[in-house]
Amino acid sequence: MKTQIDHLVVVATTLSQGVQWCEDTLGITPGPGGEHDKQGTHNRLFKIATPAHPLAYFEIIAINPHADPALRSKNARWFDMDDTALQKSVAQQPRLLHFVAGTTDISAARQAWFDQGIDRGTTIHANRRTPKGLLHWQFSLRPDGQRLFQGTLPSLIQWGKPGDADPQRMHPRNTLPRSKVSLERLSVSHPNASKLQTAYAALGLKEVAVTTGPANVQAVLHTPKGLVTLNSDGV
Repeated sequence: MKTQIDHLVVVATTLSQGVQWCEDTLGITPGPGGEHDKQGTHNRLFKIATPAHPLAYFEIIAINPHADPALRSKNARWFDMDDTALQKSVAQQPRLLHFVAGTTDISAARQAWFDQGIDRGTTIHANRRTPKGLLHWQFSLRPDGQRLFQGTLPSLIQWGKPGDADPQRMHPRNTLPRSKVSLERLSVSHPNASKLQTAYAALGLKEVAVTTGPANVQAVLHTPKGLVTLNSDGV
C-alpha cells in the first residue's frame, strides 16, 4: 500500500466566491472542475504538483445551489460541509480546511485505521462528468460527513473503479495544466499528535509533518504573489 498527498481542500460558500478568493490570494484563476451529484457540490481545480508531491492538486469546493435534490445522498456531505459552524466560518472567506490522501488500497487503509479505533467511514464510489468522459474514484466517507481530528486526519481516495488495472489513468493530474502554483510543504498540528502520527505511519504517509499544538492544517505554496501560507486554524 502506497499513500501520499492527493489534494488540498478549500471550502467556499459559493464557487464564485472561491474563484475570487483564489485570484486575490494566490494570483491565478482556477481551472474548471465539475459537479458531484450525490453530494450536491461542485468544484474548481488546479495543479500544484512538484517532484516531491507528484499527484498534488488544489480543490475549491462549494455546495451547488443548482444540484438536483433527487440525486442527493441522504447522508451528510463530505468535509463537514453541512456543519453550521463551518458554514459560518467560510461565509467570511473561503479557507483551507482539509486534505485528501491518495492510496493504492483504500480498503486496507481504512482497516488499518479501524484497528486503531479510527472509523473513517465506508468506501463510496463516486464519479463526475468531464469533457473526456466519466472520472471514477473510491472515497472514504462517514455518514455524518465528519473530517475527524478537526480536519488533520485526511480523507482517503483511490482513483479508478475497483479492479482497474491502471487506476492512475483516472487521476486529474493527467489533464490539469500547470498553474504557476506549487506545493512547498504541508504540515499539521493537533493536541493528540501521537495518535495522529501513529495513524499516518500505519498508511506510510510520510510527506506531512505532524506536531503537537492547536489543531491546524498548514499549506505553504509558491505562487505568482510569492510564498503564501494557508491555515485551517482548527475550523
